[in-house]
Amino acid sequence: METTSIPKIHDAAKDFMPINGTDYIELYVGNSKQAAHFYKAAFGFQSYAYAGLQTGLKDRESYVVIQDKIRLVLTSPLKSGTEIGKHIDKHGDGVKVVALWVDDATYAYETAMKNGAKSYMEPVTEKDEHGKVVRAGIYTYGETVHIFVERKDYKGTFLPGFTKWETPDYNPAPTGLKYVDHMVGNVGWDRMNHWVEFYEKVMGFVNILSFDDNDISTEYTALMSKVMSNGNGRIKFPINEPAEGAKKSQVEEYLDFYEGEGVQHIAVATDDIIKTVRELKSRGIEFLNIPDTYYDAVTDRVGKIDEDIAPLKELGILVDRDDEGYLLQIFTRPIEPRPTMFFEIIQRKGAQSFGKGNFKALFEAIELEQQLRGTLH
Repeated sequence: METTSIPKIHDAAKDFMPINGTDYIELYVGNSKQAAHFYKAAFGFQSYAYAGLQTGLKDRESYVVIQDKIRLVLTSPLKSGTEIGKHIDKHGDGVKVVALWVDDATYAYETAMKNGAKSYMEPVTEKDEHGKVVRAGIYTYGETVHIFVERKDYKGTFLPGFTKWETPDYNPAPTGLKYVDHMVGNVGWDRMNHWVEFYEKVMGFVNILSFDDNDISTEYTALMSKVMSNGNGRIKFPINEPAEGAKKSQVEEYLDFYEGEGVQHIAVATDDIIKTVRELKSRGIEFLNIPDTYYDAVTDRVGKIDEDIAPLKELGILVDRDDEGYLLQIFTRPIEPRPTMFFEIIQRKGAQSFGKGNFKALFEAIELEQQLRGTLH
């Protein structure tokens, strides 16, 4: 039975940039209204907030949907020639902002800048009748940004400038998604260590796990990955780069179609993955197909688990174990026209790792998809 050991997150006293968690994820999309309804209908998010023409914005429209602790902001331009529109034209729909909830946004920004970050947005205080929010931002890989959000003096719905968005006649039930477990970035050749050092130096993260092309490879493709975590472990950013293989890896395919570095997938946690995946499938979410042979030896590899193997096999849910326990995970197909961003659904039963034992099965499933797309060459 294989296990993986995760080093303990570093001492809080050395954590010079305390982060409370993920505040929101903002995606630039071609049609924010339709995207909002997709996330509601298919993923079980709830209507939450809106900003656009009705709130005084002239250049863009944003819908905010929420499920438990997960907040997605879906933003589209209202006219041509905007930065948002240029981003969508180049990258397709994708993640622009990974916002981080902090107690002091100005301190976080100034600390990051002092440590070598590139500024995206200087600290700004936004106010309305519900209080104030301070936000500031820095660039990370590609055109992706981190915005530090300080909201301790705010009692409103989402942010100043947003109004409550309600759809009394249409609110599909949640699907059991709880919070953002981790977010994975794909970066270019030989750029992984550059961004590892960025997170260490600029934000005080530590590298808690590393995988090389011996860990993550198949007969055809390979990649390398390092997992960065903040001090309290609430923010985890695996960073992938391509590695030499006989054929084009999923990271190379992503970089080609996204036309640059960016967020590859968002992993969201559930307390009952079988129930959640059944519900998502019934709403049209498509997952990668895992060969039945994977399940022949799964109990030999991971030992005894609480779940029956039959529903896991039926749904294509993967299992892995580390020294702390085990996890169950499954990956959607890309949810955009380009083969770029997708979601992972994960349930942790003590395990703190990322499914190393599943890499081969997962990559072979992705290669089958690439073959269908004609991009495995």
